[in-house]
Amino acid sequence: MKKITVIMPVYNTAEFLQESVYSVMNQTYNHLELMLINDGSEESCTELIEQLSQEDARILPLHINENKGVGFARNLGVEKASHDYIYFLDSDDYLPPHTLELLVNHINDHDMISGSTILTTTKVESTDIKPEATRVNQTLEKSFDNISALNRLIKLDFIKSHQIKFSEEVTCYADLPFIVDMMHHLNVTETPMIKEASYSKRVRNDPISNPALVQLDANKKAVDFLTVYLFLKDNYKNSDQINMFLDDHLLSYYKLKHHLFYQDQATLPLISAAVQKSSTQPKQKLNSFVKAQWKSLKNENYKKFIQQTETEILLKDIKTALSGRTKLKTFLYKKVFTRLPLKEKSIVFESFLGKNYSDSPKNIYEYMLENNPDYQFIWIFNKKREIPGNAKQVKRFSLQYYYYLATSKYWVSNSRIPLHLNKREGNVYLQTWHGTPLKKLVFDMNEVYSANPKYKGHFFEQSRRWDYLISANQYSSDIFKRAFKFDKQMLEFGYPRNDMLHSNIKETNAKKVKEKLNIPADKKVILYAPTWRDDDFYAPGKYKFKLMLDLEKMKNELGDEYVILLRMHYFIADHIETTGVEDFAYNLSKYDDIAELYLISDILITDYSSVFFDYSNLKRPILFYTYDLEKYRDTLRGFYIDMEEEVPGPLLKSTEEIISAISNIEEVERQYEDKYARFYNKFCGWEKGHATEKAVQTVFKD
Repeated sequence: MKKITVIMPVYNTAEFLQESVYSVMNQTYNHLELMLINDGSEESCTELIEQLSQEDARILPLHINENKGVGFARNLGVEKASHDYIYFLDSDDYLPPHTLELLVNHINDHDMISGSTILTTTKVESTDIKPEATRVNQTLEKSFDNISALNRLIKLDFIKSHQIKFSEEVTCYADLPFIVDMMHHLNVTETPMIKEASYSKRVRNDPISNPALVQLDANKKAVDFLTVYLFLKDNYKNSDQINMFLDDHLLSYYKLKHHLFYQDQATLPLISAAVQKSSTQPKQKLNSFVKAQWKSLKNENYKKFIQQTETEILLKDIKTALSGRTKLKTFLYKKVFTRLPLKEKSIVFESFLGKNYSDSPKNIYEYMLENNPDYQFIWIFNKKREIPGNAKQVKRFSLQYYYYLATSKYWVSNSRIPLHLNKREGNVYLQTWHGTPLKKLVFDMNEVYSANPKYKGHFFEQSRRWDYLISANQYSSDIFKRAFKFDKQMLEFGYPRNDMLHSNIKETNAKKVKEKLNIPADKKVILYAPTWRDDDFYAPGKYKFKLMLDLEKMKNELGDEYVILLRMHYFIADHIETTGVEDFAYNLSKYDDIAELYLISDILITDYSSVFFDYSNLKRPILFYTYDLEKYRDTLRGFYIDMEEEVPGPLLKSTEEIISAISNIEEVERQYEDKYARFYNKFCGWEKGHATEKAVQTVFKD
């Protein structure tokens, strides 16, 4: 049997490495070795490499003391290899079980055979059934069009005899010299490819903390591409095939990234030199813009090139703007509204994406309404509401929405402003956030199970706009700094929304709220406020929720003494059914301010929602309905605290347990008295009822 050496460079990919390694060791073709080349990884990743190598004698670790790049690591692997075939695999990707077997069975006398590549954001379970192989022949240009050495089985003798190497001079595009050398020496017009021999290429969900090469800075990638292009053009002056291949990729790259070369003028000499070396007759057709820019670059007329590119981009932006209402509004925001004078005493407020009038933005607004009436106030809503004061109400995503965001000096929001709305110079953004974190946040999450696989990258861009971030306790401050990568000013006064929980007239306010909601004065109130599940979505931003409480049974057992208020997370868009129990269960999911519901509640039932941190300010009993604790904790998110040890109430798994705990609520309070006190001191110690005043005095300076 022919033996395969799989070469896998590793650089700080501990979170993916085990999965990647096991996908090789579990191949149906097992006559192989895996060369794990540690390219200067940090200690945790190095230890994992050693641990994996102890599990299977076919895993060969090789350590490099400093990070020298994927090109160096692969070249070293080829140099150390001594078997029949070479196969390259990245340490964050993985293989279905039959990939290597399919490639080996069909390579025959060819020097190389390729498979197909599938982009994936999460692990996809593979079937054990061996697929039927579909073999096709591809031209050399088609075969190497992705300029990647991945998912190719190559004869080692072929690589060594022709001294084919990866570039060690660049971080990105190190494969291009290897690919071009392969094309030059293969001496064939076509190469075989097996469609079913697939390779799962992971699109990493964190392009910030530890990006893949394709997620590195665009200017860095441009410099590396042009550097390699110029080197290869000099080395293959006499090969028409290679020159055409390189020129075609230069033009494709230029069309895709042309905006880089006028924004970062340091790259202009490089792109100009590349254009001068390119063919005057590229295979791809040139549009009039590219022809003109190409000519200016060839003549090193950078000023003219910049003017031409700016004109092209403007015309394309106008064309895009005229293709739809939202695109037109975005265009006006960027090109017109943000160039208008900034209104120094104008504040835009938004709470939960315009869904209600609530939370800390509401408290800040009402304080300023009373104490700073000379400001102009704008509230963003999805539909018009009755609110105190003279604030202008603006419909979210209307033309006025874009105008006021562009011209108001201050933004106050508890969620994120859309990615396409850049914050202009002079804007001040107060991010109030919306809770003390239990569930792991953004850059503390390994995997993203929500509807948007680009969540981390988008969050990072959006959060760079924040000038101030409110925190309720030291625990939150520490997490926010790390999980949000936040390094600006933290306002550590507690949450403005919780001020009412410490008010001297909170009992009077509670009575008014209860009367407004027509809740019987003689009934005690249970508040059920669960969170959403990351994996239960049916469209981006829209999440399902299946009510796991048996409301009818609760009514039968508790209805004489209690009513229950249902308050779902604002992400949960589904209707909650209360037919048959309307006199017991009140669906208040769309009620504006949950803090008012805290005031009238005698008991809180929640799960993994941050509401229990706020509710703890009242020192009233809390029950945790955690029927899916293991899944939520171990798969979807992970927690910052040990719920079984730290939360100030019992973890319950069924409606029957909930009913029993409520029926014996005084005993539950006695049982958790000491734990509640410790919890209160840790998470509510900053809450004194003055957070709103302190936040306003810090941010809004005349």
